Amino acid sequence: MTMRARTLLASGCAALVLAVAAPVASAQLRNQEATGPTATKPVDPAAEKRLKVLAEELRCLVCQNQTLADSHAELAVDLRNQVYALIAKGMSDEEIKKYLVERYGDFVLYRPPVQGNTVLLWVGPFALLALGAGIWVVVQRRSRQAAVQPAATPDADQERARKLLEG
Repeated sequence: MTMRARTLLASGCAALVLAVAAPVASAQLRNQEATGPTATKPVDPAAEKRLKVLAEELRCLVCQNQTLADSHAELAVDLRNQVYALIAKGMSDEEIKKYLVERYGDFVLYRPPVQGNTVLLWVGPFALLALGAGIWVVVQRRSRQAAVQPAATPDADQERARKLLEG
């Protein structure tokens, strides 16, 4: 076989492989996009229950205010798989949370603990509510005082104007 014939045969084989593999890979990709990534399902019912409880207590790191259980992001699936692996290793729920906090910070907890750096998250909404209520009370009192004060009579206004002009 000549060199040219070998080159043509290799090119033909490569084209055949691409023609067969491309539609299969495309169909698999479309199927994965339609269903999204999935987490490894625990076989043990107790482990599955622990995974659900922990996933409700942990926050998805890429989603806005979603728990790990509610999120379908790839990172959330990876974190659920990681939590399941830690459960399978025999770690307690507190150990798993501690491990994830060490790795990702307090943000991974859906309900962060009250600490110096999170006190504003816990107290802030109540402080703003109290401030709004205080402003409302002040505005109401001022409007009542304005309604109680007698309005100036036209005679009093004329008398004051005359004194200003004369004086």
